[in-house]
Amino acid sequence: VCGIVGYPAAYFIARSRSNKALLLLLLMLPFWISYIIRTMSWINILGVSGAINSALISLGIMSEPIQMLYNETTVILGLVHFLLPFMILNVFVSLDGIDETLEHAACSLGAPRWSSFLEITLPLSLPGLAAGGLLCFVLSAGTYITPLVLGGPTDAMFANLVFEAIITQFDWPLGSALSLMLLAVLGVLVLVYNHYLGMAQLMKGLG
Repeated sequence: VCGIVGYPAAYFIARSRSNKALLLLLLMLPFWISYIIRTMSWINILGVSGAINSALISLGIMSEPIQMLYNETTVILGLVHFLLPFMILNVFVSLDGIDETLEHAACSLGAPRWSSFLEITLPLSLPGLAAGGLLCFVLSAGTYITPLVLGGPTDAMFANLVFEAIITQFDWPLGSALSLMLLAVLGVLVLVYNHYLGMAQLMKGLG
């Protein structure tokens, strides 16, 4: 979801002429706000007395509020809200390094605009898209705040199992084993990414 939503935004920023710095500043604004506060804000938006329900009732579209919180959809929405800037930054770095004259040359040789994008721009930007995907997956795999706040009893993620085992049940051996399992899975993914693409692209996106 972050890749689908973030790629057009990154492309728009990378191809902007005069306001690229302003757009990047706006993209960085969420990092100035606490992750927990950003997650909790969805309660005021999607809650029974939140902004969306209040607007629907005031417009006469609904007579009773809709329960939109505490399900898998809201967990995904909260994670996308948290992770989307990381995806956009990685894809932007990749797109910004592509010579725009390659697209112009393809168009001058008769290639349609969409064809030059699919044949030139998209393949050259795949390392940035892969770096963003890896970063989003690693960060989401280790988070437990979003499913804890926005999810229901059946929407726990792997990090929540570790939290439950150590903090609630005081089962340190089980929590340690689960943590090592998560670390091993993420480590394998990072090694595979490093083997095929290298860590340089990921460092560019983080920098």
